[in-house]
Amino acid sequence: MGSILIHTQDESVTLTAQAVRRLLEKGDGDAALLYLALLRHHGTVQPRSLAGELRWDRLRIETAESTLRELGLVAPLETPPAPADERPVYQRADVAERLERSDEFRTLTAEVEKKLGKRLTTPDVGVLLGLNDYLGLPADVIYLLVCHCAERVERRYGPGRRPGMKQIEKEGYAWARMGIDTQAAAADYLKKYAQRQGMLPAYMRALQMGERKPSPSEEKYLNAWQEMGFQPEAVALAYDKTVLKCHEMRWPYCNGILKRWHEAGLHTPEEIQQGDRPQSRREPAASAGEDKSWMRKYIQQRDKGV
Repeated sequence: MGSILIHTQDESVTLTAQAVRRLLEKGDGDAALLYLALLRHHGTVQPRSLAGELRWDRLRIETAESTLRELGLVAPLETPPAPADERPVYQRADVAERLERSDEFRTLTAEVEKKLGKRLTTPDVGVLLGLNDYLGLPADVIYLLVCHCAERVERRYGPGRRPGMKQIEKEGYAWARMGIDTQAAAADYLKKYAQRQGMLPAYMRALQMGERKPSPSEEKYLNAWQEMGFQPEAVALAYDKTVLKCHEMRWPYCNGILKRWHEAGLHTPEEIQQGDRPQSRREPAASAGEDKSWMRKYIQQRDKGV
C-alpha cells in the first residue's frame, strides 16, 4: 500500500537541493534530523542546545554535529558560547519519560529532594536531567555535586540554607569542564577543595583580616594564590608591598604582585627576597666617578697651562 505526503498548515522548513543531496549521499539519519531541528529554529540556537528536544545524549548530538560540519552544513564558531548558555530545555514529557524508564534517575531525584529538603519542580528535575543526559555526569557524581553545593552554602550562610538548582547547574558545568565525571575524580577534587578551604583562615590572618570569613570575591583571589603555589608567608610579603604603595589593602594590586612573582618563578619567601630585589645602581655610580676623574685631569691641565 502506497503513501502520500500530508501538507500541514504549519510554518514551512526549506532545504536547499544541495543540502538534501549531501544528506542523502551521507545516509546519516541523526545528522539529517539535527539539521532539520536547526532549520526549524532558523539557525538561531546551538546544536547542543537541542539535546532535550531531540531526546539525545551529548555524545549522540556531538557526533551528528560533527557530521554536519564535514558536510559543510554548519560551521564552528570562532568563540564557542559558554556551556551554560547552551543548556537544553527539557519539557515535562521528557522529564516524565526519564523518571518512568530509569530507576537510577528516579532514585537520584528522590535523594536530591531529601538532601535539599524540598519537592523538585519539573524545571528542577530538568536541571538534573541536563547534567546527566547532556553533560554525561553519572548519577552518583551528580549526587556528590549536590552534596558539595549544599555543604558550601550552609558553611557560608549558616544551617538550614540550601543551594538553588541554578547554583547546582553552574557548578555541574564547571565540573564537566574540569573533567570531573567519575567518583574517583570527584573525590580527588573534593579532597583538594577541603584542603584549600582549611587554609583560608591562615591567608586571611596573613592579610591582617583577622578571623572573619572571606567574601566570595576574596575567596576567588585566595584560591587562585593557592593554585599558584603561594603559602600565607609569601602572601604576607605581597600584602606588605601593597600597603606601602597604596596605604591600604587593595586586592587587585596585591594580586598583580603575586602574579608577577609567579611568572618569575618566585614562590617562597626566600625566593622572593632574593629575586625581587631592585636592580643594582653600581654602574651609573662608576660612570659618575669616571666623569669626575676626567674633570680633575682637565682642571690640572688647565692650571698648568697645557
